[in-house]
Amino acid sequence: MKHFWLLALSCSVSAAHIVYSTAAAADERPEEVVVTSSRIATPLRHIGTSVSVVDAERIREIGAMSLIDAIRTLPSVAVSNTGGNGQVSTLRIRGEEGYRTLVLIDGMEVSDPSVTQVQPQLEHVLSSGIERVEVLRGPQGLNYGADAGGVINISTRQQVGEELQGNVDAMGGRYGTRQLTGAIGAGNERADFYLSGSKLQTDGFNARVEDVIKPDDDGYENRTLHARVGVNLSERLRVDAVHRDVEGDTRYDGCFDPVTFANVHGCDANFQQQASRLAATYSADHGSHSLAWSGTTTDRNYFVDNLSDYYSNGERQRWEYLGTLTALSGARFVYGVDHKDEENNGDSRDQTGYYLEYLSEFSDTLFVTAGVRHDDNEDFGNHNSYRVSGAWLIPAGDDTTIKLRGSYGTGFRAPSPYEAAYNRGPFAYPPASLISLVEETSKGHELAVEYSNTSGLRLEAVYFDQTVEDAITFDSAGFSGYLQDSGDSTSEGVELSAQLPLAAQLFLDANYTYNDAERPDGTRRQLRPQHLANLGVSWHSRDGSKRISTFYRAVRDNADVVNGVTVALDDYAAIDVTASYDLSPALQIYGRLENLGDEDYQEVFGYNTSGRAGYLGVRFNF
Repeated sequence: MKHFWLLALSCSVSAAHIVYSTAAAADERPEEVVVTSSRIATPLRHIGTSVSVVDAERIREIGAMSLIDAIRTLPSVAVSNTGGNGQVSTLRIRGEEGYRTLVLIDGMEVSDPSVTQVQPQLEHVLSSGIERVEVLRGPQGLNYGADAGGVINISTRQQVGEELQGNVDAMGGRYGTRQLTGAIGAGNERADFYLSGSKLQTDGFNARVEDVIKPDDDGYENRTLHARVGVNLSERLRVDAVHRDVEGDTRYDGCFDPVTFANVHGCDANFQQQASRLAATYSADHGSHSLAWSGTTTDRNYFVDNLSDYYSNGERQRWEYLGTLTALSGARFVYGVDHKDEENNGDSRDQTGYYLEYLSEFSDTLFVTAGVRHDDNEDFGNHNSYRVSGAWLIPAGDDTTIKLRGSYGTGFRAPSPYEAAYNRGPFAYPPASLISLVEETSKGHELAVEYSNTSGLRLEAVYFDQTVEDAITFDSAGFSGYLQDSGDSTSEGVELSAQLPLAAQLFLDANYTYNDAERPDGTRRQLRPQHLANLGVSWHSRDGSKRISTFYRAVRDNADVVNGVTVALDDYAAIDVTASYDLSPALQIYGRLENLGDEDYQEVFGYNTSGRAGYLGVRFNF
């Protein structure tokens, strides 16, 4: 506990956007630009919302196979995993449910409507082939859909040269883990393409604590193919096509025998998702116009002792138009319309939204945005949501800037097709069967101060306060169906972050989050740690050929709910270490040690986590 609070104090404050760079001075870095906040490229210093970024270099430094383990190093990101790679994992931003988080991969929304809530399955997203991740914290329904309580925007490799470039990567280690990945890309003024593929296999470990009679390893296999092609039809018109195909086979514990209904541990799940997107963008003198279609199909098959038990299918289609107006003096406008259709095993719904956002450009030090959105949901009617934000830059000398910023946003989430259908179906009973679910509404605001200078020091402190009214929950005590909390479920807290160069080739970044998350009756919200802390220290040689990074992660005051009873989880701290060495410009060897201290802990009650594990790999670039 002592070490945890030392870490919390060391994070006195960070940039809402954490840029990981090995440059020694800030003036050597190009100005950071993000697109997630308002869906158009905007300098970070102009943004009033909280955006965190992990780039390809940082992903390689972290060295984790699953992308979710790289994202969890950011402020206010909590992850609960049920037993290793490929097992069900939930990512919560500022304490909000995983199904309130929107995930985009190269513009494709990859949420899965085949499950109970429409939500992303991040346990099946590997880190290989990923170039950049932007995480937008807080209610962000304005440009993305009113139910977006946070946005994770994932990009594959975007910059390709005229010469064919690529890489091959092979890795192996504990738990019978082996992974092979590869990528290739090229482009010119007329067209470009990028293709990546990966195969991960691991024997895993025993996922469930209660599986003690004949404990077995719960392995996982993932096969991912991702392709992107872009063609410039003229100087102004560009067409892009993206396709992603993911298949994951997971062995897990804790399913039910379809005949005896006994709890058994010989369970298997097969996940398949195909996602595609087509987009055309026209760049005019006054702005731009983009029209896009995207669609996903998700199939799930579940097996008990190798016998088929359950099948689920979900489909989603989305059409969207996005326009920008940049010709007016002192202002930019972003506007658009989107329409989505979702289907879960035959139950379908559509929703159409319209939005408009103003971005000021009348000042070099004060930046303001204001936007409104209207949604028409087939089953739950019309709703309006909005967001306002502001950023004020205060020069504090030739090499120092102080930034004050804040934002306020609202949104709503209709019950998923599955939630609504279940309570009307034959398996629900009182009290759930007596409840007609209504939409959840959300609101949130934040206030922040940032400090940065040209030596590379970045500090930030953020206060946030978020509320979800009428939150939908599953009846974990009586298993009667879906219930609805009457009143406000809250998440209120502070994010403190810091990034600073300690020496010429030594860098430190750290963050600490305090989050007080409560249900309307004052009880703790499930799996919302009150204290989260991350500390990373990275060193590289002067020529960049040798790198060592250490990552410390601590979680305190977390609790789960089991059969309606709140159960406290043990506090824990885990340390990971990665190292790499360039044998030549084209050949690199690397290694990773996970959970160096062999910490025994649980992120979800009753589920094991990895012990100390080592992995070695080799990467060839061409």
